[in-house]
Amino acid sequence: MYKILVINTGSTSTKLAVFVDGNNTLEENIVHSAEELEHCATLLDQYPIRRDAILRFLNNNGVSAKNFDAVAARGGTFGYAKGGAYLVEENLLEACRHPVTNHPSNLSAIIADDIAKTAGCKAYIYDAVCVNEVRDIARTTGLAEIKRRPFSHVLNTRATAKDVAASLGKRYEDMNFIVAHMGGGISINLHEHGRIIDLCSDDEGPMSPERAGKLNGKAYVDLCYSGKYTKDEMMKHIKGRGGLVSHLGTSSLIDVESMIDGGNEHADFILNVMAYQIAKEIGALATVVRGCVDSIILTGGCAYSKRLTEKIKVSVSFLAPVTVVPGAKEMEALAEGITRVLDGEEGFHIYEKA
Repeated sequence: MYKILVINTGSTSTKLAVFVDGNNTLEENIVHSAEELEHCATLLDQYPIRRDAILRFLNNNGVSAKNFDAVAARGGTFGYAKGGAYLVEENLLEACRHPVTNHPSNLSAIIADDIAKTAGCKAYIYDAVCVNEVRDIARTTGLAEIKRRPFSHVLNTRATAKDVAASLGKRYEDMNFIVAHMGGGISINLHEHGRIIDLCSDDEGPMSPERAGKLNGKAYVDLCYSGKYTKDEMMKHIKGRGGLVSHLGTSSLIDVESMIDGGNEHADFILNVMAYQIAKEIGALATVVRGCVDSIILTGGCAYSKRLTEKIKVSVSFLAPVTVVPGAKEMEALAEGITRVLDGEEGFHIYEKA
């Protein structure tokens, strides 16, 4: 029987869960206020705040930080990784301190390492955001200086695809899936026989509740050099203030559906646009495997919206059966993955310096 602490750091929250023998026995989503984080000049400055919040919660619930068999952490945007587990050691920690792109998920491994040392166990990450299984042909762009960054919701899309395969009485490794993770950002992954061979990341595909998605390059460059915005402001335009936020002033699909129910035709049009763009990217990825798709999966928080999922289904169901799996099972997927490592069913990687 294993006792595993799971840590998942997001933009303004830190999720944690305690799994005992595969069962989630304690879970919390610690929300960090803007006032709490505003004094942190860098992401690393948030580390002691988030760590102490975890330890405080465990202590308040009578859970000792010394009694874990492993700590499982969300893997971030630290570089390019293989699928599966990585041991948290100095090479990985250094990469998380100086990642390819700055994202709160990189703090998970750093906090996990600290707590694991107290517990006298090991810390791991599993199916990091930066897992790179795509082919070179999929990474090459029209500019020699730029390669596509294959960052996506690997953890949830692979775990969900495995569950759907099992429900069909088949092996994940024997099937082809297109999985759209639809949350604050949307990424769409093409899984071919166990590998994510191509994808659409949250900055190059459909707009989402708070991401702009794919943009006209010339128009965007003009806006960048208009003198109206700083680089930071432009980055917020595409991540944070884009998508539904830009058009409707909210990132909540519940709010958008209330607008539509109240007769707001513009809100209905924008939701149609988002569904249209998601469906179009699903269709594009189907061409990579010449239409040989066993199942299309719609998952993530936005998949709770039947209005949205039905619009997408109408456009893509001719390609393959569509399964809707609302929400995300990232915490469970981390615990399950590291349990397999502890059982010896899977090995783990050691991160190599670039």
